[in-house]
Amino acid sequence: MAKAKATRSGERAGAREGRAEAQPAAPAGGRPRDPAIEEAIIQATRKRLATDGYSSMTIGDVVADAGVTRPTLYRRWANKYDLVIDALQYGLRKQREAYPPLDMEQLAPREALVEAVRRLDPRYHNERAMALHGNFMAEVERAPGLLEQLREHGVRPRCEELLMTLVSLQRRGAVREDVDLDMIVTLCFGSYFADYLRTGNAVADDFAERVVGAVWPALAVDGGNRPV
Repeated sequence: MAKAKATRSGERAGAREGRAEAQPAAPAGGRPRDPAIEEAIIQATRKRLATDGYSSMTIGDVVADAGVTRPTLYRRWANKYDLVIDALQYGLRKQREAYPPLDMEQLAPREALVEAVRRLDPRYHNERAMALHGNFMAEVERAPGLLEQLREHGVRPRCEELLMTLVSLQRRGAVREDVDLDMIVTLCFGSYFADYLRTGNAVADDFAERVVGAVWPALAVDGGNRPV
């Protein structure tokens, strides 16, 4: 009987702990938030996502890495999923901000395409990006929203930039009208993943140039032999 009571008490304690883990702490009224704390939590989350993956990452690991407490984290995020979404969007925003401002119309057609292909690289400004993609694909059955967020805010904008560059080059008379532009975008974007899976190395400085060198003769008017 005593053992059964102890077991029930342990179960109730575990349930209370689980509810405390899932529920955010009440926000501190009027207390200003320290951006450095949020930055530390976000960075710790991003590191854990790349090394542990979403399912294995715990709030306990994140707060320990960030040097904060659970209540501090829960005043800002209600649960692990919300935290991960913010960490993902943070990284994608930083990546976009890291791109140098360029006017594609001022570049020669081939140079414009090289720059657009260079910006496809998931590892641009984030060397752990390939691991992040892999983790989110592995979690697609348990947390499909993660991959959808990555697709919507990370993959789609980069691919659309390349697509719009190709459309612009068509209008300038540099790219043939009969080219399947969507397929070119898929091939160029996929080349970064193929290179990573084949070599595991950081992308070479001339990788975008080599990709364009391979596809340009099939795209360009007159095979790219006439000046435009």
